Amino acid sequence: MYCSHCGKEVENGALTCPQCGFLIKKEEIKPVKSFGAIKVFMILGCILNAFLYLIPLCWCIPMTISLNKKIENGEKCSTSFKVCTLLFVSMISGILLLCDNDI
Repeated sequence: MYCSHCGKEVENGALTCPQCGFLIKKEEIKPVKSFGAIKVFMILGCILNAFLYLIPLCWCIPMTISLNKKIENGEKCSTSFKVCTLLFVSMISGILLLCDNDI
C-alpha cells in the first residue's frame, strides 16, 4: 500500500506513514500497482519500432544516394525508380520526379 500524502510504501494495517508520519485512514490506502508489465511492453515496443524503421531506412538511403549521383552526372532516372521513390521514400519527391521529364 502507498501513503496518499508522500507516495511511499506503507505496510498493511499501519496507522501512520513511516516516511512522513501522515495519519492514514483506511479509505486512503491504495493497493500496490504493478508497473512491471508496462515497462516490459514499452521496451518491446521500442525494440520492435527500431526494426520496423531500420528496414525502410536501409532502402531510403541508397535510393537517395543513387538519385544524387544521377543528378550530378546528368543521367535520367527510369520511371520505375521514380515510382519506387513515390511508394517507398517520399510521396512528394516521387510526384515531383514523375512530373519532371528532365530527371
